[in-house]
Amino acid sequence: MLKRYAVTLEYDGTAFSGWQLQENAPTVQAALEAAVEKRFHEKRRAGGASRTDTGVHARGQVAVFDLAHPIPVAQIPAALNSALPPTVRVLKAKQVPLRWDPRQQSTQKTYAYIIFNRAIYSPLQHGRAWQIQAPLDIKIMQRAARYLVGKHDFSAFRASGCTAKHPIRTVKQLTLVRRRGPAITVRITADAFLYHMVRNIVGTLVHVGLGKMTAEHVKRVLASRRRALAGPTAPAEGLYLETIRFGRKTRGLLTGGQE
Repeated sequence: MLKRYAVTLEYDGTAFSGWQLQENAPTVQAALEAAVEKRFHEKRRAGGASRTDTGVHARGQVAVFDLAHPIPVAQIPAALNSALPPTVRVLKAKQVPLRWDPRQQSTQKTYAYIIFNRAIYSPLQHGRAWQIQAPLDIKIMQRAARYLVGKHDFSAFRASGCTAKHPIRTVKQLTLVRRRGPAITVRITADAFLYHMVRNIVGTLVHVGLGKMTAEHVKRVLASRRRALAGPTAPAEGLYLETIRFGRKTRGLLTGGQE
């Protein structure tokens, strides 16, 4: 009997051309589908909750696939991990209804963006964070971030090519924290995101931190709905898909590896 399983994935996106299948390019979806076929001898399509871009990492991506194989759900992570590349790991698995779709059922997503703010470039942060050598004023960045919390038209932070039906999104939380040395974590939680929305917000906040834009100007950028007035698009390597929340029936898949 066919069953549907949802898995929580953690991956390093550096070597992948994003989540979604592409011709002649390695993707996380292709790696997961290949592992399913290798371990269970079934060619199945995997669907992801979020289409992360080239170079973007994940701590809590959620994907689904169907299986006729009678494997106990608790054994699925180990089975798939033995066939996946070391840059991708299944943290846990859960059986879900056959028609359950992670993209349609997600109610909230959280992304983290890592900025490494130090005068000397760190080889250890290469591919893991946006490295900015000039000093950033995090207090002004925090003040600017407050203007973006709430329900707004985020057209000014929407990349061309975005296929979303409308630009209205609700940002529930937007924080900037500098806990240890040069690392700054920008964390954004929203009901959904527009194409490159997080990276465009981070690029704008960095402009503020560098003194190229005032905190109050961010409010005017948001109201203008004009992408040209916002800051640059932050590079992909600093972005991490952290958590995805769903309805009550699938709350066991809330975060990467943690119940």
